[in-house]
This record gives sequence, structure tokens and C-alpha cells, in this order.
Amino acid sequence: MTDPVITPDLIAKHGMKPDEYARLLEIIGREPTFTELGIFSAMWNEHCSYKSSKRWLRTLPTTGPQVICGPGENAGVVDIGDGQAVIFKMESHNHPSYIEPHQGAATGVGGILRDVFTMGARPIAAMNSLSFGVPSHPKTAYLVKGVVEGVGSYGNAFGVPTVGGEVRFHKSYNGNCLVNAFAAGLADADKIFYSVASGVGMPVVYLGAKTGRDGVGGATMASAEFDDTIEEKRPTVQVGDPFTEKRLLEACLELMASGAVISIQDMGAAGLTCSAVEMGDKGGLGIKLQLDDVPQRETNMTAYEMMLSESQERMLMVLKPELEDVARAIFVKWDLDFAIVGETIPEDRFLILHGNEVKADLPLSKLSSSAPEYDRPWVETPAALPLGDVPSIGAIAGLRALIGSPNYAQKAWVYEQYDSMVGADTVVAPGAGAGVVRVHGTGKALAFTSDVTPRYVKANPFEGGKQAVAEAYRNLIAVGAKPLATTDNLNFGNPEKPEIMGQMVGAIKGIGAAVAALDMPIVSGNVSLYNETDGSGILPTPTIGAVGILASLDALIAGRPVAGDLALVVGETFGHLGQSALLAEAFGIEAGDAPAVDLDAEKRSGDFILANRKALRACTDLADGGLALAAFEMAEGAGLGLSLIAGDVATLFGEDQARYLVAVDEAGAATLEAAALLGGVEVVRVGRFGGDVVDFGGDKASLAELSALYRGAFEKAVG
Repeated sequence: MTDPVITPDLIAKHGMKPDEYARLLEIIGREPTFTELGIFSAMWNEHCSYKSSKRWLRTLPTTGPQVICGPGENAGVVDIGDGQAVIFKMESHNHPSYIEPHQGAATGVGGILRDVFTMGARPIAAMNSLSFGVPSHPKTAYLVKGVVEGVGSYGNAFGVPTVGGEVRFHKSYNGNCLVNAFAAGLADADKIFYSVASGVGMPVVYLGAKTGRDGVGGATMASAEFDDTIEEKRPTVQVGDPFTEKRLLEACLELMASGAVISIQDMGAAGLTCSAVEMGDKGGLGIKLQLDDVPQRETNMTAYEMMLSESQERMLMVLKPELEDVARAIFVKWDLDFAIVGETIPEDRFLILHGNEVKADLPLSKLSSSAPEYDRPWVETPAALPLGDVPSIGAIAGLRALIGSPNYAQKAWVYEQYDSMVGADTVVAPGAGAGVVRVHGTGKALAFTSDVTPRYVKANPFEGGKQAVAEAYRNLIAVGAKPLATTDNLNFGNPEKPEIMGQMVGAIKGIGAAVAALDMPIVSGNVSLYNETDGSGILPTPTIGAVGILASLDALIAGRPVAGDLALVVGETFGHLGQSALLAEAFGIEAGDAPAVDLDAEKRSGDFILANRKALRACTDLADGGLALAAFEMAEGAGLGLSLIAGDVATLFGEDQARYLVAVDEAGAATLEAAALLGGVEVVRVGRFGGDVVDFGGDKASLAELSALYRGAFEKAVG
């Protein structure tokens, strides 16, 4: 097959700007081959190079005594004591999931699981954060069903419990849904595997499934806006096989235990290209590949296709040559491909051979660590206008507007499609603010959550970035966990627009301030840009995944209120309604500033909850929907009515931060009130649980009626 001629149109189709192509020519001193153009376009696109965000990502706090490995590897590694580590990351599969929802979401799960087990960890938990267009949009129900099925089918078959997540709907996602997948695993702290190649003349080994044409150009597609040619991009979506991935997990862990592995990297975005380049670049080595030896499941594949294929369930490894037979036997046993496809070389070269021809010969370091890096122009997001008068609404009518919306209705329709109990270590299943999984064979447990409120970030990127971290922090605290560390998934529109770049810069500054103040360093993450369709961007959505630890399950706060329990709010209430869920759902109003996040207050309130956890029957943080929604959810989950003293909208639905709702008996209330006087924290009695009526300041409705609305609204919206 003859390679196409390199033309300006072909260069543009590879996502390369004229100045980037000029830089390519300067580096290699000649016109590239077609395969070389593909390699450069894959390595220099936004998805692989972080060229628009690197400058700002470097400002994030990434270290601490608990951090074993921060950003730069496949996933972050955090010490959990007793010689153990938790390894975790969150990553996006947004564009593929909009084009082909089932496979896009499924391979998003598969990819994030490989990021974790390629470092030597056995996955123990998964989460997902999903953002869709409005339910009335003609594509939304199709996307929701396909994505949820894809997430469930892959995670369930692989055998990892899905223990948490979030689902939101907003018109800004009509043309570009978000699918952010999180995975965490456990490993011995002294048995972590990294992707740094070492040693000259070491065999480069291909492991796993065969290479096909699925996903060719996927990384480049993920760094482009959508337009009316979206259906033409369907072949760039990968196809997953969770049963093959399960075998790959077991084979990799067995191989690691054999001592044969020098370095290992999963084949994700840009497939063989990215994995080989990153391994060589981190080790200061070159890589030579012989593509005739790559296992293929399609005939007549070109070098371009093999280098850019994103076929799933594949790994690349540098192997100790004396243990080649041991390694091969392990993969044969698990019915997986094992092929030596190249070697490490001392020169700074990426040499690709196919059919006795040199298809690429490039300076390897220029593809990765020397990729373009931009200091893009940005403008500060203007201060939000004052909120103005809030339309009047009754307390129960306001609650109905929230619980009747798919944004705040119960999400059982989603999480009941996920296996949350596989592995038999799940302690708190989906539906709570955080999922909790026992560390097998120990008394410890890990808590997992993900959070962001995109409305806040759009109104005030700095406060919105802080709030995403603060809410994740509170969700961990509310189950009794000590927050450890975070991963981020920064979803934004086109960074070449100064106002979009300004959103990202502001959000990163806010995230940085919050993770520093709350001692939750960022240890891994992902950036997903160009989330736009026909020039219209998504709400800025910097999702925060967070992990916390419970030294003992005795520390767990996971009870439910009983009849007669008191409802207390820990933290100050001011009644902030700007950008609130109530205004958005009841009136379609997204106005005013985001709530301010006082990080000192967050720390005080969080420390107070952990110090007094023995007095608490139940606990939840206050976030979207304020006191009204949190109290209703807590009561409804226990099958109880409740009575709140307040009847005014600001007290009930205000979204002030640094607050928790707790259920306690009379003795517990007295304990908290006494501790509050000493701890500088406000604690206020706001109501009582019990009965079969929901009463907000005298405005009442039956629990049964409200519960039916709450439990049925989501399926009704997407069914």
C-alpha cells in the first residue's frame, strides 16, 4: 500500500497547526513519512502531551509524607501503612462515549483499570462521574442507557466493585457528554512497578490481546471539537473485552511476582506509540520496534495503523532477557499473546521497521518530554452579577422541584446495574456520599468519592475549584475516613479561547489552594479539553476523585437515624442561594456568585466530626440542595419522616459550605454542643426525625408521596 502524500490538508486532519508542523520539520530536517506524521500527531496532541495545561498543572501540590508516587506515572501511589499502598487515578473517555456510548464507556473503564494494575496493584474499587445533556434532548436517553450499560458490563465482568460516582444533566452537555472513570487498587508498597525503561539491548515485549484497526486516531480525535462529521469518527472508538482484561490482570500480577519485569506500561491513548515513547523517554533510551512481530487480528495492517491502533487489553514491557521463557510460559498459560517486538537502544531514536522498510526514524525525546508546551492567553472570569430578588416558592414545593429532577432524584436505576459487592469487601455501597471498601485481610478500610459542581466553576472558577475539593473532603469525613489524597479529571472546552483557558487556570488555582489546606495532594489525573460541539462548550467540569482511610471499621459512620433522633447542623449557615440547585431546578435560574469556601472552616468542621464520631448515629455533608435535600435524603433512606424548624428558603436551600447534618440522640446532642463550645464550631439543632410526614416550618407533605417522586424521577426522565 502506498502512503499518502503529505499535504496541508492531511497535516490539518492530524490536528497539527502549521507552526507545529514547521517545528516537526526543524526537528527531523526533512518531510516526515506518513507513519512519522501519525506518530508526531499522536504524541503532540492535547490528550497525550498536555501542551495547554502542563504549565498550570505544575503548580498543583503533589507531595506529602503519604505520597509514594505523584503525577507522571500511570497512576498515583499513596501509603496506607502496614507496608501497603493504594494506587488510583481518574481518566476521561468523553469523546468516544458520545460517538459510541457502550464501547466508549466500557473501554474507559478498561483503560483506567489497566493504569492501576500495570503498577502492580489488584483493583478493588471503581467509580464514575457522568455528565449528560438535558433529558428532553433526543440523544440523552440513548447516551445514558449506553454509557451505564458499558460501565456496568465491563466492570461487572472484570470483577471490580463500582462503589460510587455521580450523574448530572445540563444543556451544555447536549453535544458532548462526559464519562470520567476512576479505579483504585492495592499493592505492597515495596512492590510498585514503574514505566521507566532501563538497560541497553533489553527486549521490548508486547503482551495481551492482538492489535486491530479499532481506535486508530483515537487520541487525535479526543483532542478535537465535534461538528457535523461526528458519525465519521465512529471507527476511532475502541472495542473492549473485559474477560481478556481479567486474564491480562492475572497474568501481569503473576509475571511481576516472577521478577522478570524491568518496566511496564499499558497501551492506552495512541497505543503502541505512546507506551513505547514514554518508556524510552523516562529511561533516557531509544526504542527499536519490528512491527512484523506485533500480534495482529486483521490482515494487511500498515505501520501507521499498528502504531496508532488503540485496541484494548494490551501492555508493553521491558523484560529481563534471562527470564524470557518464564514470562512467555505465564502468558501462554493465560491464553494471551506474548511477543518480543523490539529492544532498547542507546541512541535517542524511535526506529520503526516493517516489512524490511524503515517506516519511522525519529529522535525519541522530541516526541515526549520535548513536545510543544503553550502558555495560552487567558482572561479572568468576570465577577458574577449579584443574584437579585429570588422568586418565592413554598418549602415543600422547593423540595419537590429538587427530588423530581433527575439531577437530585435517587440514582438507583444507575447503580443497580453495577456490581458493587464483587470481592465481598464493600462496606458502604453506592448511594452514599462515599463508598467504603475493606482492605482485605486487615481491619482497615478505604473510602472513595468524586465531586464537582460545574455551575459554581462557571460562575467563579477559583471558588468552584476549591469547592470540588472541599466537597470530596466532606464526603470522606462524613463516613469517618481521614482524607489522604486526590486525583483530578479536568474537563473543559477549547483552551485556545482565552475565556475557557481562564476557567481552567482559575479552577486549577482553586484546586491547588484546597488540596494544600486540606492535606489532600493531587497524585494523578487527566485533562480533557476541546469538549465543544459547533463552538459551544460544556460547563467547566474539573472532577475531583478522593481517597480516605479508616484505620479501623470501628471508625465508620454509616448508621441511619431512628425515630426521635435530633437533626443538628455542624458549621455556620448564612443562606447563600447564588448558583443554587433550587434556583436551577425550580426556576431555570443560574445566577449570582458561587458560595465562598472558607478552607479553615472546612478543616475545623471536618476535624470536629472525626473527633466526635462516636456521638453520631448518621452524618452527611451539606452541598447541592442545602439542608432541605440532605435532611430529606437522610430521613427517606431510613424510612422516616422529619420535621425541620426552619421554613424560609435561604435556611432550607442555601448552599453554604463547611457544613454537615448529623443525626444524634439527646445524649449525643449534648456531647456535640459541649464540644462545639471548646472547638470553635457552630452546632445548631434544626429538627427531628420520625413519623410519616415531611414538615418544613409547617409546610407539610406525606413521606410516601415524596418518596415515590424521589425514587421514580430518574427512570422517568431517561426511560
